[in-house]
Amino acid sequence: MKILHIEAGRFLYGGAQQVSWLIHGLAAKGVQNVLVCPEDGAIQHAVAEGTRVHAIPMKGDLDVGLVLRLLSIIRAEAPDLIHIHSRRGADIFGGIAARMAGVPCVLSRRVDNVEPRWWAPLKYRLYDRVIVISEAIGRVLVECGVDARSITAVRSAVDSDSYNLPIERSWFQEEFSLPSDEMTFGIVAQLIPRKGHRYLLEVLPELLVAYPNLHVLIFGQGPLESELTQAVQQPDFDGRVQMVGFRNDLRRVMPNLYAVIHPAEKEGLGVALLQASACAVPVVAARAGGIPEIVRHDENGLTFDVGDVGTLKQHLAHLLSDRGLRDRLGVEGRRLATSAFSIDAMVEGNLAVYKSRLEV
Repeated sequence: MKILHIEAGRFLYGGAQQVSWLIHGLAAKGVQNVLVCPEDGAIQHAVAEGTRVHAIPMKGDLDVGLVLRLLSIIRAEAPDLIHIHSRRGADIFGGIAARMAGVPCVLSRRVDNVEPRWWAPLKYRLYDRVIVISEAIGRVLVECGVDARSITAVRSAVDSDSYNLPIERSWFQEEFSLPSDEMTFGIVAQLIPRKGHRYLLEVLPELLVAYPNLHVLIFGQGPLESELTQAVQQPDFDGRVQMVGFRNDLRRVMPNLYAVIHPAEKEGLGVALLQASACAVPVVAARAGGIPEIVRHDENGLTFDVGDVGTLKQHLAHLLSDRGLRDRLGVEGRRLATSAFSIDAMVEGNLAVYKSRLEV
């Protein structure tokens, strides 16, 4: 079996990281892989040995010339199937090129954005199958008019081994200027409105008074950075809420967190939550999008309705008051990360979709 992968992401995180793991897993099962990526795409240096790479100009949604560049590669490589992994023009132009070449094509969809009902059925007819990373994303597509029979859910994976790192309390407390008796929550998300930072900030003042050893670290970058930075400097937060920006060492940081909080209003899946579980750290999250598929209430975390700040505060207080609950949720999270959300499970899920199409 020969699969041609199209990935337009330039940085090796999120979807591109999933594609790298997929290619490694497929290669281990004897699948031949070809990768098409941007000229400056970091993924080209992270794929399995033996993967043929075509690094080409990929300029986004208006890059009509991408159709011809892809068509030339498809005809030269003659793959059995094409797997498109990203948007930014790769989805539409890749689908058109696959149709022109007469090669079966599947698309991965990682976001839960609503698409116009007049447009979605036309667009998704380009693909023989649509692989969504959560059942919730699949439901969004069906509501947009996409045929449910073409949709298969294959959840994203977490490299649980790489997140199985020891707790380094002294380093963690020194790195973030925390006291020795701290219990620290983290929120790991883009600084954008739909991630729901405001809900956490709303409940924190009371909790900070009730739990003097509570601290909060806000990880991430985005357009809300200035607004959130100004907000956490208010006296209500007692200097115990820090904006810490983007970190490339989250694997080292996460095991030291007391819990990860994710009050998002919309979420396709939430890979950072899988990472937290892999670190045996419980998650408190809103039941938005695909989150309930990876955060199971009273198993590896606690969940609440979107915007329900009363229940969010109750859950956080419960965790802070009950170390045994915190530890139990963490242990179960680690078990789930190494089984249901493993890289092997993700690879097998994608491979099953390929086989189902090629055996038609």
